[in-house]
Amino acid sequence: MQTTPMHEPLLLSAERSTVFVPTSPQGQPSRKEACMKPLRLLSLTAALLLSCASLASAELLALLNYESKPDQPVRREGIAIMEIDPESQDFGKILMEIPLPSDLVAHHIFFNRDKSKAYITALGKSILHVVDLTKFPYRLRAIEVPDCKVGEDLVVSEDNKIWYLTCMGSSNVIMGDAVKDKPIKTLSSSDPAAFVLYPHGIAIHNGIDRVLVTSTVKPDMSEQGETVSVLEAGSGKVLSTHKLSSKPSAKSAPVEIMFSPNTSPPVVHITNMLEATLWAGVWDPKTKTFSFHQVDDFGPRGQGMPLEMMYNAKGDRLFVTTAKPGFVNLYDNSDPTHPKFLKAIPAAAGAHHTVLSPDERYLFVQNSLLNLEGMSDGSITVIDLKNDKVLGSIDTLKAAGFNPNCIMPLPNHFRETRTQVGSR
Repeated sequence: MQTTPMHEPLLLSAERSTVFVPTSPQGQPSRKEACMKPLRLLSLTAALLLSCASLASAELLALLNYESKPDQPVRREGIAIMEIDPESQDFGKILMEIPLPSDLVAHHIFFNRDKSKAYITALGKSILHVVDLTKFPYRLRAIEVPDCKVGEDLVVSEDNKIWYLTCMGSSNVIMGDAVKDKPIKTLSSSDPAAFVLYPHGIAIHNGIDRVLVTSTVKPDMSEQGETVSVLEAGSGKVLSTHKLSSKPSAKSAPVEIMFSPNTSPPVVHITNMLEATLWAGVWDPKTKTFSFHQVDDFGPRGQGMPLEMMYNAKGDRLFVTTAKPGFVNLYDNSDPTHPKFLKAIPAAAGAHHTVLSPDERYLFVQNSLLNLEGMSDGSITVIDLKNDKVLGSIDTLKAAGFNPNCIMPLPNHFRETRTQVGSR
């Protein structure tokens, strides 16, 4: 399986249509660029049309935010839009790119409920970026979140009106207006029985009016958490905190948490990063509380650092990545309270986020964790789930000296518009 190496940035072409104008440190176009605008208008318009056509016709596009590997002389960050369909002639090509500030340390990408917006969290600045995915060209808009240090994960309420952002460095959660995209409340607590400490993972279930957050690690890794806290979604009140560890003195560092889909009563799954275990939390509708128990241990399989989880559309399959040495673990999730381990498929060091193709034939694994040594391969592993084998890897970013930090499927809001235009 071959991939296309990354071209130099900001080149307008049919294969790679980057249309974002370089800006000065103050965010304004440079003087030279301003003078050249009239001369470039025609070529820029043509590039936009080519990009729109590519976005509308490609079968499987992905958003990947990336950063330079530590050994690179110049640090860069950006968001790449890449064709990842193994059957496409553009497989592995970057179709366009959105540059990011080099000191942002963009972390994860999240969608709102209808996938009309993408939110990009940042570890390096108290800023949350949002992109309107229904308008092209895509434009980043910065949302100031001054109470948030080290922004990690984000979820949006089921009515698409409120978002919740975990802030691991400031030990709080920010509630925001998901329509106007501005912070409205800061949630925190130091109560020993119900606290928020180093929050990272977050999950929401409006049907039971609950938000759950994990307590992971202090950003400099000097302290580790071992709990999950339960909040009231509507008010933001911190209700309870629960220890998730099978060892009395060990700090398990729960990192990600997700509600299993189509489950009644609700069930959450949690990855314990440092303890290398998978846990479940089951909602009791009578007491309106969660009970937690361990469901799997990755240690006997020689795996460590479990990170992300993903479900198939039906919800009867669960995928869990482990960064050391890099695997995807597949579970039968027919009974979410006790997922049954089926198999482990090798990926690469730093196996992290995953994407399923719409037909669930292919699984794509982004292999990098925070530029950490031994967990930052930089590739994207392509797995054929029908035949349970690794087809190969996409090394486009890796070959250019970058690590992808997240991969998300790009929703297509332009196909219908393109069809209407073409039928005139």
